[in-house]
Amino acid sequence: MAAKYIWWETPDHAVSRPARVVTQVMNIGDFEDVQRLVACMGESSLRDIVQAAEAGQFNARSWTYWHYRLGLAEPGGVPSLPVRKIQ
Repeated sequence: MAAKYIWWETPDHAVSRPARVVTQVMNIGDFEDVQRLVACMGESSLRDIVQAAEAGQFNARSWTYWHYRLGLAEPGGVPSLPVRKIQ
């Protein structure tokens, strides 16, 4: 999936950062790839990915979906997307 979802990098470089590949599939993956990802990674690992997300890694739709799908939020309780903080 690395070549499909991190198309601007070589597959070898993309797989050197597996969390980035997983996040990208979670954000823009098609249904079949997302189902494969869940089966391969497990929900616990995907929760860790969502909870460690950085600004810009998820769009609002995916952010909301994964919070509900993984039981990280009750209806109406999805936290705001991560924001970049300049220090």
